[in-house]
Amino acid sequence: MSDIEKLIRGFQRFRARYFERDRELFQQLAREGQTPRTLVIACSDSRVDPAIITDAEPGDLFVIRNVANLVPPAEDSGAFHGTSAAVQFAVCDLEVRHIVVMGHGHCGGIRALLEGDAETGYIGNWVKIAGRARAKVLERWPDASPAFRQRAAERMSIIVSLDNLMTFDFVRTRVEAGTLKLFGWYFDIENGEMMQYDPEARRFHDLYLGWD
Repeated sequence: MSDIEKLIRGFQRFRARYFERDRELFQQLAREGQTPRTLVIACSDSRVDPAIITDAEPGDLFVIRNVANLVPPAEDSGAFHGTSAAVQFAVCDLEVRHIVVMGHGHCGGIRALLEGDAETGYIGNWVKIAGRARAKVLERWPDASPAFRQRAAERMSIIVSLDNLMTFDFVRTRVEAGTLKLFGWYFDIENGEMMQYDPEARRFHDLYLGWD
């Protein structure tokens, strides 16, 4: 079976198992449009699908996926800003109430940033958004193992993206008004565990339902 045939059969299973079961929900979403309450900014990595990880229903999440789940700072250069445009649409048009930046272990984009494998080209320019995370990791843990620095940079890059979100006026004003909340999550692929960033303690903790 070819890769495309596998996808086609997967679609057929989706039709039989999910679409037919929730046909009314899909028709409602088609008629009334989407009203997700949460924006998830995740990595393009094939192992990290936010809808699967959170067991979300159709219409629950508005998802942005890019290399290393990065958010660039707000700027008006006139260039193409796919991630920034999607954030603006989610916040200003869909009026989401939560933004989750979801990083993960074994991220190839962060590894390229940390090891300097992608100094030029599209990837190199993109991952430089998290250059501050790389600098902090190399400064604080110069003698740590590559695996330790990788995990540290993956988590620090989430903090960089949370900080960058606050450079957008339409995000900052809503956060300050209490109508929008920002969250940083880190998914451990190997152990199937999720951690959440605590901005007061400035550290990641295991995610549990006690968080608001």
